[in-house]
This record gives sequence, C-alpha cells and structure tokens, in this order.
Amino acid sequence: MGPETRTETEVEGRHLVLTNLGKVLFPEAGFTKADVVDYYVRIAPVLLPHLAGRPVTFVRCPDGVDGGCFFEKRLPRGAPEWLRAIDVPRSSRTDAPAIHAPAIHAPAIHAPATHAPAIADLPSLVWAANLAVLELHVPLWRNRPPGGHWRFDRMVFDLDPGPPATIVECCAVAEVLVDVLAERGLSTVRPKTSGKKGLQLYVALEPPRTPESVREEAMGIAHAAERDHRDLVVAKMRKDLRPGKVFIDWSQNVPAKTTVAAYSLRALARPSVSTPVTLEEVAACAAGGDPQSLRFGPAEVLARVERLGDLFAAG
Repeated sequence: MGPETRTETEVEGRHLVLTNLGKVLFPEAGFTKADVVDYYVRIAPVLLPHLAGRPVTFVRCPDGVDGGCFFEKRLPRGAPEWLRAIDVPRSSRTDAPAIHAPAIHAPAIHAPATHAPAIADLPSLVWAANLAVLELHVPLWRNRPPGGHWRFDRMVFDLDPGPPATIVECCAVAEVLVDVLAERGLSTVRPKTSGKKGLQLYVALEPPRTPESVREEAMGIAHAAERDHRDLVVAKMRKDLRPGKVFIDWSQNVPAKTTVAAYSLRALARPSVSTPVTLEEVAACAAGGDPQSLRFGPAEVLARVERLGDLFAAG
C-alpha cells in the first residue's frame, strides 16, 4: 500500500482533510472514495433534510465493499470538535433510559455508546464520506426535548422478498398495504427501494405518536395482510416461512432500530442507492414484472432528483 494522500479543503467554513480519494471502494465498478464524496455532496440538498435531528448509524467500508464493512453507532474517535451528537435508547425497549446529549463534542468521545453522530450539514456529510461511510441509517424519531418522550414521526414497513420472490412481489404487497393504510386514515405513504432487493413503505405521522402505539398498529397491519394474502405475505420472523413470499418486517418500529436513509448508498458489489419512488412506479413494477425497473445507481438518482425533486419531501 502506498503512502496516504491528503487533500485539504474548506466546506462551508469548516476545514477538512480528505485522505486517499483515489482509493477504489467499489472494485467491480471502479467507484472511488472521491466518487462517494462527490455523490454525497451533490445529493446533499435532498439527503440532509432526512438526516436532520436524527442520530445516524454508519456503515463503514474503509477497505472497500470487498474488504469488510462494519456498523458504527457511536461518535467516532477523532471527530471534529464541531460535530454534534444525539442520544439514542440503550436497547429496543421503548421505555429504555437514555442520556440526553444535544451537543456532544469530540473531546467527549469517551461518552457512552448512546451518543451517535448527527449529520446536520454538508461539512459533517463530507467528513463522514471521507471515513468511507457508505451507508447512513436513521431511526423513526427526531431529537426529543430534555425530559420529553420519544415520538415517531414515521411508521415503516420493510418488505423483504424471499427468493425466488423479488422486488416485484414486494410492490404487489405494497399496493395491498397502501389500501389498508388508507382505510385507517394513513394516506401519506412514501415508498423507496431498500437499494438492495426489497422495498420500504414509510407512513408520515402527524402529530408524532408514541413508539408503543406505532409498533402495535404496524404489527396488526402486517399480520392482517398475512391472514388475507397467505400465498404472498409472511409477517412472522421465521426464515423458513419466507421462500417465495414477502416478509413484512414491522419490528423496525422501535426507538433503537434504524433503516437506511433515503438517498443513501448501499455497500454492494456495485453502488446502488435507496431511492424514493412513486406509487405509480410501484404499481408499474408489480404489473410489469421487471425487478430491474426499480434499481438505481448514483448517477440515475441524481438525474431523478433533477427531474422529479425530492419524492420524500415532508415525509
């Protein structure tokens, strides 16, 4: 391995040192760290609003997607002093205690693992990309007030196809869920691809609700869908039940869990993106049967945003 290369730059008044920008992180596509930084800089206007006020869990791949990746939930060592952090629950229990930390700085990096980075602006995002953070994951809540309670502003259904099922079957299940949600008065539904093989449905909650109520309703909806569509849907966690069906994962609706953020890259052999799509695109995929119709790379996503704007706006 050659000597480390360093590039000093300034981003919105913050001094950053970027290293090894020529390093290939997606070997199959020749996609480098510089390409990762460039994508996140260009997608930032629509990505950052979906990270704002939420603790971010990183998926870091310092040696590229073939060299092993790992989750990082706590504020990394060496974080700049201006980087903020947000407290998170200690477990998946909705009543789990947490330490409130609206503005933990780098000198406090020995703080408990409940302190997660907040990627609130472009310098923070570029700093993370320089760490070879490929994926950004967020919870369903924004930072709570001191002494306040967790409130979800979203409900999520993570649709995971069991082979030979694909995202096509996920789209068919999504159409079922959209109808059920509308019957319950939950009509603000925004789908996005997982960036891997599945689809995710987010439901906007206004006003925000308690985690317990959201989890209970999501579980009920998923099990009702399984009962009415046993040939297509499974809502139980058992993996032996999933082949050929779509698993509706409702269990993500707890404070300590996260799902990949809209517009985040995914650490696959070739760079793909968790991409917001329209309900019309979901219906077309279900009817057309082509799983590739809802697979998008970074360049395609940037072009979509230029053409369609942020399909996840206000969600």
